[in-house]
Amino acid sequence: MTEIAGNVRTPHVAGAFYPDRPDALENIVANCLTTASDTPVPEAKIVIAPHAGYVFSGPIAGTAFKPLAKRKGTIRRVVVVGPAHRVGFRGLATTSADAWATPLGTVPVAWDALRELLTQPNFHISDRVFEGEHSLEVHVPFLQQVLGDFEIVPILVGETTPAKVARALDAVWGGPETLISVSSDLSHFLDYDSARKLDRETMRRVELLKLEEIDGKGACGHRAIAGALTLARRHDLRITGLDTRNSGDTRGGKDRVVGYGAAAMEFAGSARLPASDREQLIEAARFSLRFGAENGRPPEAQLGQNLSPSLTAMRASFVTVNVAGKLRGCIGSVIAHQPLLLDVITNAYKAGFGDPRFPPLTMEELQSAEIHVSILSTPRPLTFNGEKDLIARARPDVDGLILQEGNRRGLFLPSVWESLPKSEDFIRNLKRKAGLPMDYWSDGIRVFRYTTEAFGAPFAAAAETPVSAKA
Repeated sequence: MTEIAGNVRTPHVAGAFYPDRPDALENIVANCLTTASDTPVPEAKIVIAPHAGYVFSGPIAGTAFKPLAKRKGTIRRVVVVGPAHRVGFRGLATTSADAWATPLGTVPVAWDALRELLTQPNFHISDRVFEGEHSLEVHVPFLQQVLGDFEIVPILVGETTPAKVARALDAVWGGPETLISVSSDLSHFLDYDSARKLDRETMRRVELLKLEEIDGKGACGHRAIAGALTLARRHDLRITGLDTRNSGDTRGGKDRVVGYGAAAMEFAGSARLPASDREQLIEAARFSLRFGAENGRPPEAQLGQNLSPSLTAMRASFVTVNVAGKLRGCIGSVIAHQPLLLDVITNAYKAGFGDPRFPPLTMEELQSAEIHVSILSTPRPLTFNGEKDLIARARPDVDGLILQEGNRRGLFLPSVWESLPKSEDFIRNLKRKAGLPMDYWSDGIRVFRYTTEAFGAPFAAAAETPVSAKA
């Protein structure tokens, strides 16, 4: 156990929410981590994990924390933020402790960060509101197991707004050395089927960054989640729901259950799917194109079983088909509205047979075609002062841009920079794509930026596709 002089917060729920003996605690955490599924988000900036007793929510929490072990030695500070259950208060609070103790040892408190936070209105020290509180404490043994040495920034959320939570988290955002761990359970005390329905909808809203639609019925830590989602919008984070279950799945009856969810948020600009997930998406696009060429209509696809969370996450995508090095079709979604796998299947068919600029693809053309998939981040408004400023702010080879003027809209993927490498040409042609003159300008023009993860492969013989389809 690390020896730390000063005021140490002793564990309040050891022996209740988790074992109070070090060996027993280490064993249950290790089991939750070992049995957790491998997740496709190894570089999360923010994780969401539950905070119930380990026998109930530990397996789901393990899914969120397991990938962090690969960043042991890199992550040296963890901001743990969650809801107050026992004492009501306004604003945000931390403890006066210099360290937090668990049966696995003590974790120092990052007082340099807390001093910065204490300059913010409604952020204060209150040991009283932490008495018996479990929402932050139950995350600490998991973090100790996967990270080893680190320091903690504990933030308890009372009655406040998402904007104020976001302001606090942004102040301690840091770099790769800092992780934000959001603590929240989902629905409470519904029957099993009702809980599954509500919890899936809540996690769908999390993936879509719909923070305004998440409330206390869906998640006890809804204010902490909303604050994190506010920053996810601002920092262009991509969110993947990793695991959604309830106490009826882990331990207990199914008449009154508590829901649990795990999620990870990563920077969209550097996010990369595992190779196996990319291969499944390309295969799904091939399947859709072949089916369309053979049957003259899109497949009626449904999600299969045991898919990677990346494939079932709510994502917007574009599918591009090239033949002999020339564009032959490109269609996509600007805003996510369905699971990524289904979105790729839908857009692959439209790119091959529904792009109004081209005739439908033939089977002969498909044999020499190349398929490219682009996964879009959530578009964010771009602030600029006139056309020159817009041109200066556009990031070549990085930004995809959407330009709107009234009911006219033009979209360029980042891949368009290959043919239009100068920002001025990129913007002028984007206006033309929107149906506007290239030299047109108006203060009513709005522009949104997004990033993509893009990959491709030649059209080839389809293997077993990871969907169920009706012919």
